[in-house]
Amino acid sequence: MMAGGVPQPPMEKLLGYRLVQAEPGLAVFECVPGEQHYNPIGVVHGGLAMALLDSAMGCSINNLLAAGVGHTTVEVKVQLVRAVTAATGVLRATGRAVHAGKRVATAESRLEDAAGKLYAHGTSTVVIL
Repeated sequence: MMAGGVPQPPMEKLLGYRLVQAEPGLAVFECVPGEQHYNPIGVVHGGLAMALLDSAMGCSINNLLAAGVGHTTVEVKVQLVRAVTAATGVLRATGRAVHAGKRVATAESRLEDAAGKLYAHGTSTVVIL
């Protein structure tokens, strides 16, 4: 995806985030949150953080799988620890695979600003198809 050989998924285009780093067991996405991401109370909807963290965790696991092998999330947990606004600046979601077995894999992730301040973190379990 980073090199353009695989198209960016529609969800990433819609929400305005992109893959910026990928290697086995690691994936990093970036996003600049804006008012288009706001919820009715005037801050970025937690779903943006969730989407970023889920994408980073899923891709960190996907980077360990053989070509043609897929996976799907069976459980995800995200803790939102501070509000995101349009003034937050670039957010980076870093996902790291923790375990990749034959049928089940797990990952963890962190959502941080450019200064390394934590906004959310999460864990995920996927089944390998």
